[in-house]
Amino acid sequence: INVRGFNQRNVAVMINGVPQNDMENGWVYWSNWDGVGDATSSIQMQRGLSAVNLATPSIGGTMNIITDPTSFERGGKYKQEFGGGGFLKTTLTAHTGLINDKLALSGTLVRKTGNGIVDKTWTDAWAYYMGATYAINDGHRIEAYIVGAPQRHGQNLYKQNIATYSQKLAGDVDGYDVSAFEEGAKFETEGGRTFNQNWAPVSSDYKGQQYWYMYGVGGLFDKGLRNRYSSDFLNERENYFHKPLMNINHFLTINEKTRLSSVLYWSGGSGGGTGTYGSSFRAPAVEGQKWYRSSPWQWDWNAAIATNSDRVDTNFHPTENRSKGILRNSINRQNTYGLISKLNYDVSDELEVQVGLDWRTAGIEHAREVRDLLGGDYYVDYADDNAPDGKVVRLGDEVAYFNSTTVDWIGGFLQGNYTADKLNVYGMGGLSSIKYSYQDHFTVANEVVKADAISTFQVKGGVTYDVDDNVSVFGNAGYVQKPPIMDNVIYYDGTVSSDPDNEKFLSSEAGINFKTENVAVKVNVYNTDWMDRNLTKAVQSGQGSSGDTDVIFLSGINQKHQGMEIEGSMKLNDMIRLDGAVSFGKWKFDGDAKGNYQEDQYNSEGQVIGVTQTPYSYALDGLMVGDQPQTSYVLGTTLTPIKGLRLQGIFKMYDKNYADWSPDSREYDGTDAGADRSQVWEAPGYNRLDLHGSYKLPKIGGYDVTITGHVFNALDALYVQDAVDNSPYNGFGDKLHLPHNAEVFLGTPRYANIGLTVNF
Repeated sequence: INVRGFNQRNVAVMINGVPQNDMENGWVYWSNWDGVGDATSSIQMQRGLSAVNLATPSIGGTMNIITDPTSFERGGKYKQEFGGGGFLKTTLTAHTGLINDKLALSGTLVRKTGNGIVDKTWTDAWAYYMGATYAINDGHRIEAYIVGAPQRHGQNLYKQNIATYSQKLAGDVDGYDVSAFEEGAKFETEGGRTFNQNWAPVSSDYKGQQYWYMYGVGGLFDKGLRNRYSSDFLNERENYFHKPLMNINHFLTINEKTRLSSVLYWSGGSGGGTGTYGSSFRAPAVEGQKWYRSSPWQWDWNAAIATNSDRVDTNFHPTENRSKGILRNSINRQNTYGLISKLNYDVSDELEVQVGLDWRTAGIEHAREVRDLLGGDYYVDYADDNAPDGKVVRLGDEVAYFNSTTVDWIGGFLQGNYTADKLNVYGMGGLSSIKYSYQDHFTVANEVVKADAISTFQVKGGVTYDVDDNVSVFGNAGYVQKPPIMDNVIYYDGTVSSDPDNEKFLSSEAGINFKTENVAVKVNVYNTDWMDRNLTKAVQSGQGSSGDTDVIFLSGINQKHQGMEIEGSMKLNDMIRLDGAVSFGKWKFDGDAKGNYQEDQYNSEGQVIGVTQTPYSYALDGLMVGDQPQTSYVLGTTLTPIKGLRLQGIFKMYDKNYADWSPDSREYDGTDAGADRSQVWEAPGYNRLDLHGSYKLPKIGGYDVTITGHVFNALDALYVQDAVDNSPYNGFGDKLHLPHNAEVFLGTPRYANIGLTVNF
């Protein structure tokens, strides 16, 4: 999800008011919540700062996914769906409705499998939801929820040169150097639109097992060996994770003026992602070429297995085979506990005041583990300082890195809401503090590194005025400080930033709403300044192989996000409704950035005799923010020609789709003559049409039955959806910010699914 040019690190995502952004880096992993939509009663989406008073990253916007057992009547549904890529999904939902005006229960179970539209992006997933609410009396209610989605899926992580997917599309893109795919050139071999580099075939004779662990596989907390997903292929990249969320909500009406609401929650997490470790086994696309000189190359698992199966190293074992290269798991195991408590007090009929507490604590374990020895019996790892001569590891053992982190968060806020006649005024202020710690278990000392607590504050306010029954105007503004993510405070090698800056956001927005019985229009403009964006960069000190990798913390990275949004709907008659939205953004970097690395100089006795400082400069001013189209148009038409039939078409147009890039790629020597100030590559605009339909059949045996159908990318448009500028892996020629230097993902080809729902 990107909103107003901000990715998920600056978009707050909540489930029933509980923040779900990762405690360490702010990211949201949507596969962890696969199936939650089937249990959702509503989804609220607010763009901009929003009225959320928690210390969440609600800069681009805020999404709250709500599951409410009391919103459903007694009954349930069974839904069966089939679709492209072997998609098969079964959903069973049941609700008790409100029993004796006190108790309501709700549950959902989802099973989903599929081969994937893109090659070998299979999925094997479950999802579950259980919710209960109990009214002790008229002013006292308790709710409990548990939701989770244990899942595995094959990944497609590596973007490719456009010509690897489609030479025709590459040739049609303005500025693409077509010599990139001529005979003998790097991209002469076309992989096809659904090409995925993260898998390769393997002989079914290979019977090696794999190790991986997440909650609820082979037992509640079982750790053990597994059979591979397929006997015919291996995924280099697979994701597996289970992140259950449990929370208890308490609502108490103390008196006519005072109300208390609290949420106590726990969110676990166990799983990870896979990849290679050690020497790689890659086969070129063109026979006789090195793999890195041709694309698309492919993994050669059979060669790896053959090599590892005949590689006795008597330095470590007299008869067993030592693997040269293996598959590894990069694991993340976590426990997060939190409490959100809010006290509301009605000062008068017009003024309501709220004070609240937001407390969270998390412990996270990161490591790599041996997943698959690919024909060998063991692997020798040199990453653990406690085993400088090498450590023999087998399935499930840690390799590469093994560390633990903690995140402790405490925040509070005061909010007021004033409503009188046509005027509504909102304001809030909040303070928060966050602390990080890091422990590297592969160091001899095994010490816990602690960073000082970082304090932040935020103030936000807004006003709405109803001009008349049809027109209202609104405005809001705020200043928000956001603490740097963990990697920008404690780097992965344990380096602690001496004085990390908080990121600052100054935002304002104004707009007008117009609404009649059949027409609704909203127009708004916004401006958000992102100041002191945090970024780290690794630098090499010393000479040759004896040099150390150190870290500099960049400063002065500023962005400006401005735009206008127009959305409207019109009901032409009882059968036709039109919905539309237009968004014009201008998101760019404002000014250059700099960094300074300070290194102590020592004499032969180890005494500090001086300091050298190395300045770093980055040419960023005026460059556009990538990763989301800055211009979009959406038109939806909904038809209800007969009772029970609903047809909808949604046509989307996107433009100003700049490739993603990192500010540290624009380093220069401080003299402007050496600065690269060329604009990042702008991918071609594209259009997409999605079709949706449903028909509620006459009752069958007393049951309501509905047929649904969807066609995604109905016109089978061929387009670049995501791009990275100047790829070091899949570019062609010099770095000129042109399409042949980029790597991309294409939009998904046309596919469809159908469903049958039986309500009972």
